[in-house]
Amino acid sequence: MPIATKLHVRSKPRAILKPGGNIVPVHEETTRHNKKKTQQGPRKQVAEISESLVVVGSNVCLDLDSTCSSDSSSVKKVNSANGNGNSKMKRNGFKLPVRDAAHVSLPYKGEPPSKTCDWITPNSDPVYTSFHDEEWGVPVIDDDTKLFELLVFSQALAEHTWPTILNHRNIFRKFFENFDPSSIAQFNEKKLLTPKINGNNPLLSEQKVRAIVENAKQLLKVQHEFGSFSHYCWKFVNNKPIKNEFRYGRQISVKTPKSELISKDLMRRGFQCVGPKVVYSFMQVSGLVNNHLLTCFRYQQCNVTMKNEIKTE
Repeated sequence: MPIATKLHVRSKPRAILKPGGNIVPVHEETTRHNKKKTQQGPRKQVAEISESLVVVGSNVCLDLDSTCSSDSSSVKKVNSANGNGNSKMKRNGFKLPVRDAAHVSLPYKGEPPSKTCDWITPNSDPVYTSFHDEEWGVPVIDDDTKLFELLVFSQALAEHTWPTILNHRNIFRKFFENFDPSSIAQFNEKKLLTPKINGNNPLLSEQKVRAIVENAKQLLKVQHEFGSFSHYCWKFVNNKPIKNEFRYGRQISVKTPKSELISKDLMRRGFQCVGPKVVYSFMQVSGLVNNHLLTCFRYQQCNVTMKNEIKTE
């Protein structure tokens, strides 16, 4: 009887089948297992940081009481490792509570900065900014000298900008004798020679100065007829400022039907250089119309100022 020979056969590991029935090599399964194991670390870190996120409306911000610095760095590492960040994590069955760590912003501490009209920027002349914050749009009532000054400034806008006018305000007041209509009406030919500003530039052109002198004479007649220039101006708006509700500076026109009406009446009375655009600038600066933007902090303040003026009358 033949002797059985023992064969030493190297044992082959049990085959692992894919869903389609194909055999998966052992080394591939081991690689997949290790990769899955390494992914659990970042997922755990992201899960921890998600607990420190506070959702406010449509914006997401980090809770200041949590360890923001370490957690935010963990999220950045996860996103850089996964390429697309959230999109790849979603494909792997894990959803982040935020769109991307780069979109996470810290909440604003303290009161937000006051908003102002669009034409006032951080680069605006400080004198112009102060003028906007303190004078522009404030209703001027029973002060003919102030109203005449603002009318002259509105006329001067054809030759200068607001910052230039305001920076030379003292020169204007000195030359026009504090805008007293009685004094200006007595100007002679010698007085019409205006001083120089910015080197060789005259304060105003001779034509403009002559128009202002003539306007002072006509203003005295208006005072005699209506009691004051203030009463004459405010009757056009029924003693109540027009309150526009503009959100953007581009919505403000350069003239309106109301300014055209006032312009025609002034010219009929002998006033010069008082076109609809000049009159509308005068209406805005003197508070006959409130053209501060709705987002500007001065909009409501100017409305309150007018109410207080009415109560004290």
